[in-house]
Amino acid sequence: MPALPARNDQGGLLTVQALPIVLDFEEGIDRKTLKRLRDRFLLVNRQRWERACSALTWRQQVVLEVLPLVFHLNHPSLPGYLNGLCPEGICGYTPSRSTINAARRVARSFCFRDKGLRQPDIDSLFLMGSPGTLGHSVASDLDVWLCHRADLSEQGVRSLERKADKLSEWAASLGVELHVFVFSAADWRAGRQQVEVTGENCGSAQHYLLLDEFYRTSIHLAGQYPMWWLVPVDSEGDYDDIRQRLVDCRFIRPDEYIDFGPVPSIPSEEFPGAGIWQLYKGIDAPWKAILKLLLIECYATDRAPQLLSARFKQSVHQGLLDVDELDPYIMLYRRLEDWLRNQQAEGRLELVRRSLYLKTGLPLSRAGMVGDQWRIDMLRRLVAEWQWDEERLKSLDDRQGWRAEEVIGLRRTIVSELTHSYRLLSRMAREQGTDAAISPHDINLLGRKLYAAFQRKAGKVEFINPGLVPSLAEENLSFHHQSEQGREGEGWLLFRDLEDPSDAFWKPVIRRSGNLAELLVWCYCNGLLNRATRLNVRAGSSVATVTEVREILDVLQAFLPMPLVPASRQALTREVRPVKNLLLVNVATDPQAHLSERGLHKLSARNDSLGFSGGHDNLVSTIDQIALNSWQELSVQHYAAGDTLIQCLKNVLAQVAASPSALPEIQVFAPTRGHGAAIARRLQELFGDVLRQFFSGGLGPAPVRYLIEMDRRYFLLQFNGPEPGFVALNSRQALMQALQQPQEHYLPLVPDRHALRDEPELRAVCEASEPDNLQVFWSLRAGIGRLWVVDECGSIWSRTMRAQRRSHLLGPLLRFLDNLQERRMLRQLDMGGPTGELRCYELERRGGDWQAVPRPDQQSRVALPGFEVQAVGVRQGDGSLSFDVFCQDREFTAEEYGEQLIPAVAHYIRSLRRSNEPYPIYLTDLHLPHDLEPQHYQRDIQTCQYLQYLNVLERALNR
Repeated sequence: MPALPARNDQGGLLTVQALPIVLDFEEGIDRKTLKRLRDRFLLVNRQRWERACSALTWRQQVVLEVLPLVFHLNHPSLPGYLNGLCPEGICGYTPSRSTINAARRVARSFCFRDKGLRQPDIDSLFLMGSPGTLGHSVASDLDVWLCHRADLSEQGVRSLERKADKLSEWAASLGVELHVFVFSAADWRAGRQQVEVTGENCGSAQHYLLLDEFYRTSIHLAGQYPMWWLVPVDSEGDYDDIRQRLVDCRFIRPDEYIDFGPVPSIPSEEFPGAGIWQLYKGIDAPWKAILKLLLIECYATDRAPQLLSARFKQSVHQGLLDVDELDPYIMLYRRLEDWLRNQQAEGRLELVRRSLYLKTGLPLSRAGMVGDQWRIDMLRRLVAEWQWDEERLKSLDDRQGWRAEEVIGLRRTIVSELTHSYRLLSRMAREQGTDAAISPHDINLLGRKLYAAFQRKAGKVEFINPGLVPSLAEENLSFHHQSEQGREGEGWLLFRDLEDPSDAFWKPVIRRSGNLAELLVWCYCNGLLNRATRLNVRAGSSVATVTEVREILDVLQAFLPMPLVPASRQALTREVRPVKNLLLVNVATDPQAHLSERGLHKLSARNDSLGFSGGHDNLVSTIDQIALNSWQELSVQHYAAGDTLIQCLKNVLAQVAASPSALPEIQVFAPTRGHGAAIARRLQELFGDVLRQFFSGGLGPAPVRYLIEMDRRYFLLQFNGPEPGFVALNSRQALMQALQQPQEHYLPLVPDRHALRDEPELRAVCEASEPDNLQVFWSLRAGIGRLWVVDECGSIWSRTMRAQRRSHLLGPLLRFLDNLQERRMLRQLDMGGPTGELRCYELERRGGDWQAVPRPDQQSRVALPGFEVQAVGVRQGDGSLSFDVFCQDREFTAEEYGEQLIPAVAHYIRSLRRSNEPYPIYLTDLHLPHDLEPQHYQRDIQTCQYLQYLNVLERALNR
């Protein structure tokens, strides 16, 4: 317990007013005067210590009482004991009887024995911050500075830190949040201390601002006294000289005082770091942060600011010892009041008053209020100065009764103030450049934290209650579709306590939203809606029910437990990434309403929710995507027009592509009506399959085309660089046309698990596709042959034709591809590129599934009879492409024959046939120019491009 000075100069107890003590170092000073000055500080110190104890419970007071003793004496029965080697001993400390008794209450076996003279390892112990002030409460934490001697070994320092951690754990068991910061005064003066480096610290120096706060708020618990007490405010510029004179002339003993140095002013380089750190803490606890932020702004912008620590010291030197007026929070308020009035900023002054009142946590309007009488009296005097009436007090005290509308207004005021501070501090940091005590990295990091908490953007859920009120829970909520009000559209209105629906025309609306899911998420995340809330749903033209709302609430509670844990420092140092998504499908919507109205129900073996029953109906009508990212931002996006499922899938892929190393969790829910469970399972499968295909192994996006069949249509999903896109195709013909388009690199086609059910052979072709090689797949049944070619880049060409024999089906195509491969091989040998193989597969049905069976014998076939028909592409002067055709030794040029070239070639070939049987004409070879597309030069033309022109020319010849 701190020592209490017994008497003043006249032999009585010190009062709130005493004669000034003026230290004139030129005229001379004496030890008696210096002791009187020290005793004044100790009197204020004692009163603050008693006030700090009064705000704690009896068990918590024990922590404060025994704290000096457990560091002074390394006793195995006392809390925090490590081993016999831990440093111990506080300079000049002797425990009082009450402290020893408190220790015995903690450990009954404890017996105090003085170990005799030895060099103490600890210089001083201080409590700092809000304890003993107007702003202190039973929930406040205790910050302790433990200052060891400068020459203590590194091992000794680590032992003290471990002991401090154990003491914090013990204090937590008694309901006290204790933080002990271990350092030496020499480290402090050299800037090597880490006094505030805890968990989420911004990591930047706040040396003088923290020292200013320490000098005006600290409570001396044991050990050496601050040297700063003895140096007059006007002499802080000569601080080192005065300190040396006091020691050299033996006015004080060096082992009685600890020296943290002076605070003549705050360097401008400290303001950005300290201010942004307060912003960081103010996101979740705004009242104290606002007060400190405004003080920092006051210090930074006032031309000749007097520091609060200097005001405190000057008051004590002048004999103004009123502990109420010296209260750090009262002094802080007085300073801000003067500064804001000079600026004529009455609105900001009102926010300061409200912040101070709410920070104290004392509801003055309530009878039988719990709290220290001195705090109550002090706050009442302030409120009387502010001329607040009883109604104003009741409003502030009844925070549990505040409604969402009131909290939203207050939050806007707070966000405006915090945003103003951030912009001011960021500008100061930019102007200071490398001189700023906060790094650009820390500014950006804390900027991200603010952005995630307060920045508005489309779809983002606004959290309206950042610690402003205990709860916003409502007993009764009514969700009204706006068609109930005679309006068009799909909007929803939220009311409270709406017993009679007709009252909605004159009752105030809490919130409006374009869709029900967004409104439910907002209510849940901001605590308005919970399981105890009574609900009423007026569905209007929708199909929403109370049961559906309850189902969604249960899903939200499982998906997103509240409150959200703030984003970690590590998460904020990285780019934002998606963490998890909840997809709410068909909220307040019946996807088969057009059938239900007519009493129809489709029956079929098709149970795929994206191609349901005989009509291939897509049962996904609307999707609400609820997304949580690594910065703890929550957003809701509503998909209700166009291809909703594909749009949602594309957006999820885009989010993952930015950070593919960890796939987000995907959950899907659909209301129980209208095959809801089946729809949810189908979408859960689909999203899981798609993400695995594009981002397997934490890499991606993979170069694939993913095929989804839905509602008799096809959708091709693929990435163009980092951006996903999709192509919608309305028919199988359109699909095959898209699949044969050239690709820049190998891009296989991956069908969804329910796609191509009516095209099992094509599905088998896709599954057997491989890069670089040229693959030919065929099937022949009942005189109908089908051919597929998967070229070196994964493009797929197909043809259906009549054929009786395998050789008739395969021969012409393989001869054409042979010639193509031969030319390509010769060219690539010169260029050093890879040469692929030509492989054949027969499609067979085995065990109910179609499989591609390799047929290597067909690659070593005998050449078919007949003669060569070769086409050579020629670029005309107008940019069009024409062909010259060579039949054995006969040449047909476009220049000579013009539009009659194709009929002339066909007539010539048929004239050479001995049989009149009308079998088809086939090209054996084709050359295409490298400027096939006039704006591009293609060094290697893709096989699928040759096959496209082969189709065109052969159809023309056979017409």
